[in-house]
Amino acid sequence: MDVARPIVAPIVISSSLKEQTYEALRQAITSMNIYEQAEAPKLDERYLAESLGVSRTPVREALARLEQEGLVQTIPRRGVFVVRKTKAEIIEIVTAWAALESMAARLATANATDEEIANLRTMFAEEDGDSVRAHLDEYSDKNIAFHQAILALGKCDLIEQMADNLFIHMRSIRSRTIGDGDRAVRSVIDHMNIIEALERRDPGLAETLVREHSMRLAEHIRKHVDDLD
Repeated sequence: MDVARPIVAPIVISSSLKEQTYEALRQAITSMNIYEQAEAPKLDERYLAESLGVSRTPVREALARLEQEGLVQTIPRRGVFVVRKTKAEIIEIVTAWAALESMAARLATANATDEEIANLRTMFAEEDGDSVRAHLDEYSDKNIAFHQAILALGKCDLIEQMADNLFIHMRSIRSRTIGDGDRAVRSVIDHMNIIEALERRDPGLAETLVREHSMRLAEHIRKHVDDLD
């Protein structure tokens, strides 16, 4: 089995090397599908330094900062690993995300422009049951982008910042479960209903639909995901 590794690219050396290294590693880690394999992904300090084109010192400092944020964990004599959550913790994360994203949807009915809402519809203009099933990986990326867009349209920086700390786990668990049963097809229907509520500028309906959409994910995890404890 291939070892999961974050995909990183060399960075441009500058006076902000420490910050660039941190940002590059954080972006790489949050882009990983950390629940795809049975074990938590291990981070190779030497590999990361070579990939970034920097010494191991800024990488070590960045990993220490990421550990303070709860994204990675150092295990004595074993190394540094990306933090994975238990099933119960993931359900709590989805519940918190549902609260944040649903409030963002309510705010979006007042704060988003018509053009911004219309852009949501173009994301799924050509999607139907057959295309979703045939291009599941591509749809999974669109699905994640849709939920990020809802958060952005609320135009509340604090909500976005709070959700950002949950994103690595939401992204990974959504990627893992989107192919289960008819969840992908159902999500297209949910997304279109959410977009219609936003277009109608109906705050109560938009908030409810977004919250129920996320809570269905929590219920699916509770019933069908059994290997995360």
